[in-house]
Amino acid sequence: MPVQSFQALVERVRDLTHDVRELTLRLREPKDIRFKAGQFISFNLTPPGGERLMIRPYSIASPPDQSDTITLVFNRVPGGRGSTYLFNLREGDPVIFEGPQGSFYLRERTRDVLFVATGTGIAPIRSMLLDLMHHGYGGAATLYWGLRSQRDLYYQEEFDALAIRSPNVSFAIALSRPELGWQAYAGRVTGLVKERVTSVKNLDVFLCGNHAMIRDVTQIIRAKGLCPIYREIYYDDPSPAPDY
Repeated sequence: MPVQSFQALVERVRDLTHDVRELTLRLREPKDIRFKAGQFISFNLTPPGGERLMIRPYSIASPPDQSDTITLVFNRVPGGRGSTYLFNLREGDPVIFEGPQGSFYLRERTRDVLFVATGTGIAPIRSMLLDLMHHGYGGAATLYWGLRSQRDLYYQEEFDALAIRSPNVSFAIALSRPELGWQAYAGRVTGLVKERVTSVKNLDVFLCGNHAMIRDVTQIIRAKGLCPIYREIYYDDPSPAPDY
């Protein structure tokens, strides 16, 4: 799939949490984008002072069938070039990006799928889940998502509704530092994988998030047996690894 340059307008800005924002971009030239669920686009940013060009990739969070718009989900990183640029965008602003790119995408749609994400690593996995449902996926799809506390929750109602509509989809959130009142899983998302994944037969595993989670879940899955594991280490800008 060739990499192209695209012009778009910011159609919608939506704050999902205290530090996570969702942008919807409407394509102008060309008017649509063809991509595989899980792939990313890139922004070429020139820092102040004439420094060298900086490339910042962001996974597409919307499904491929919505090809005239794309959705991005990202968190604010203090001092981060990419997140600062995106957080300063307003509705109606023009943007230029390149894409699609990346080898983290759905392959077969005949095997069961396990998705594990931390933080905004949910973006490409949301695209994958919606794409599976759009194509009438008949296998079992499981999503485990690690966040820090209740104030970091978003898309929860969307995934709950998806699981209700589709009996073959299951969804669970792990909070590493929950506040009082949290009645679901408390702990790192790796604990969910260790406790609930009983077999890797006929399973594809997709991991997106911080390095520690990807390392630990890879080890847990491999201890249970052999299956394909696809990984995307996910940071907006260099920062300490989260504890979820």
